[in-house]
Amino acid sequence: MPINIKDLPKEKFVLPGDAACPGCPENMGLRFVGMALGSKAILVIPAGCTSIIQGLAPGSGLKFPILNVPFASSDSVAAGLSSAKKILGEDAVVVVWAGDGGTADIGFATLSGAAERNDDLIHICVDNEAYMNTGIQRSSQTPPGAWTTTTWLGKRERKKDLPLIMLMHRIPYVATASVAYPLDFIEKLRKASAIKGFKYIHLHAPCPVGWRFDPAYTVAVAKLAVETGMWILFEAEGGKVSISPPSKPYADKNRRKPIKEYIAMQGRFRNVTQELLTELEKQVDDNWSTLLKLAT
Repeated sequence: MPINIKDLPKEKFVLPGDAACPGCPENMGLRFVGMALGSKAILVIPAGCTSIIQGLAPGSGLKFPILNVPFASSDSVAAGLSSAKKILGEDAVVVVWAGDGGTADIGFATLSGAAERNDDLIHICVDNEAYMNTGIQRSSQTPPGAWTTTTWLGKRERKKDLPLIMLMHRIPYVATASVAYPLDFIEKLRKASAIKGFKYIHLHAPCPVGWRFDPAYTVAVAKLAVETGMWILFEAEGGKVSISPPSKPYADKNRRKPIKEYIAMQGRFRNVTQELLTELEKQVDDNWSTLLKLAT
């Protein structure tokens, strides 16, 4: 059932004055988690930007119960926490809130293990496409052509397609989301929380600092990623893939905005050549072709 924004809870789980950068997408995403799951949510957070955003103990800029853990351990810890809550008979939704490094790279072993065991938790990859907290180093989620402090001339490798990798784990629920489409994200969070087993949501989260754009345009950049087809919103329940409503119009290539509009807003793509732009366009077409085949 579609969500009406007027019906969302008014309780705040991201408090004023936290340590996030201006325009931070993680603050936005955390607000939406609070709106979707409320006080049932318990966050397991490996090292990353949110480790800083929450502030110094004993205070916190976040109202959620939080367990901070080492980089590579989040899904193992979350699996144990979820089991403990069940034994105690407590109604809780255990959520791993991890960056792309803590999900696709350093944290992938425990992510894959928890998925294989079908542990009852939600893993949210907050994908800002680099290791932002430690100085903007490239990750396997950094797209081709993007500048980072370890790819001065632009990354050469293709972005790892983690949502499809998780889909191939045959888990009950996989979805992509964007901070530009909060109701879509909230619907997916609520759906995931009602499903038993391992659930994976990949949240696109443009970072003004690392991507080199004005903090006022975080939502605009995120929205343009969808409108150009660079980010495709979909979900898969029990392996059945469906394209989400915000992305459906862009299955038609002719309705997509030019990719150059998206990369022109970001200083990290300042060295992109026409050859690389053509390759990005081809990758978008390939990604759409794959998903549309899976959705039939």
